[in-house]
Amino acid sequence: MIYIDLFWAFFQIGLFSFGGGYAAMPLIQNQLVNVHHWLDMNAFSDIITISQMTPGPIAVNGATFAGIQLAGIGGAVVATIGCILPSTIIAIVLAKLYYKYRELSYMKGIMNGLRGAVVAMIASAGLSILVLALWNGNFDIKSTDLIAAGIFVVALAVLRIFKPNQIWVMIGAGIIGAAAYALI
Repeated sequence: MIYIDLFWAFFQIGLFSFGGGYAAMPLIQNQLVNVHHWLDMNAFSDIITISQMTPGPIAVNGATFAGIQLAGIGGAVVATIGCILPSTIIAIVLAKLYYKYRELSYMKGIMNGLRGAVVAMIASAGLSILVLALWNGNFDIKSTDLIAAGIFVVALAVLRIFKPNQIWVMIGAGIIGAAAYALI
């Protein structure tokens, strides 16, 4: 039964993940944490972190890692197929429609409308993970993890100002985090 549930959960994620992997994060969170209670927020955050660190789309990596954690290799295969199947079908159909009707004002309106919703979805997921990282899920200023906050601020500044390869920022943040947390 877990295979059917995994397939259906990730099929829905794949079906409604407009805007790419980051836009899928709140959908993945909802299915894994809220609807099915397969993971808590810490485990979800770990899966998103691992998914971000590995090559490939974050939603597909998230499906694979969640599937393997919940039901082994078979779960990984089922969750991954569930995640990519709807988007593959939709992408083929939409590509044909877009290229045929891309100059219509109606099509331009749809695209502009979707952009705003996608940005909101990405921001929502990012804020959820930020609250988890800095306040362990409970937005209480007194319990701020100052090391995590410092790493966040420095990493954000480095990324925005210097625009380095994100891998180096992740490696640096990991090293700084390991050293800082080892010292306390």
